[in-house]
This record gives sequence, C-alpha cells and structure tokens, in this order.
Amino acid sequence: MNSSQMEADLYCIHCKEEVPHEITYVNNQLKSIECLECRHDLEINLDLNKEFYEETQKRVATKPKRMTQEYREDLSRFLFSLPVRVISKPYRMFKDIKQSRDVIKEFDHDNEDR
Repeated sequence: MNSSQMEADLYCIHCKEEVPHEITYVNNQLKSIECLECRHDLEINLDLNKEFYEETQKRVATKPKRMTQEYREDLSRFLFSLPVRVISKPYRMFKDIKQSRDVIKEFDHDNEDR
C-alpha cells in the first residue's frame, strides 16, 4: 500500500478563488483534498484495512500468472534470479507490510486528531 501527494490549483469555496490544494491518494484512490491557503480539508472515507486486504489478495492470486509470464519471456534470467529472490522475499515482504502499516497508522492518527 502506498500513499502519494500532489499539488493542484483548484477552486476553493471558502477562499472564493483558485488556490493551490494538496491532494492525497492511497493506492491510487482519493483520500483527501486540503486547501493550502485556508487549510480547509475534505476527507474521503476510505477503509484502509479493506484496501490492504484487497491489495494483498490480488497480489497472491496473480503471483502464479506473473511468474509463468516471467519464465516464458526469459527462462535463463528467471532461473538465474530465482535463488536470490527466494532468499530476499522475506525481507521484501517485511518491507511491504511495514510500509502498509505506516500508511494505515498515518491516516488513523490523522483521524484521531480531528
């Protein structure tokens, strides 16, 4: 799960003009829009635990297909990289889970402050 922000000029109904806003996405879904002038915030209710579950389920379900496609494209490269990938997989999974937990904590903490 990843979080990303971008800045865009949008019309603010509180400022009554077009001003910069910060738009936050979680897994390419809109999470919040905040006016950088008046700090008015529009929060979108997004079930982050459900997002995490769906992302994990999709990755697990598509893994066999992705691996089959990979070995069909280049078998020697696939076989050469397999031992390293098997050894590094627990670390990569830990890193992904930690990143997802950090995103969930960040937005849960933000919701507690309101």
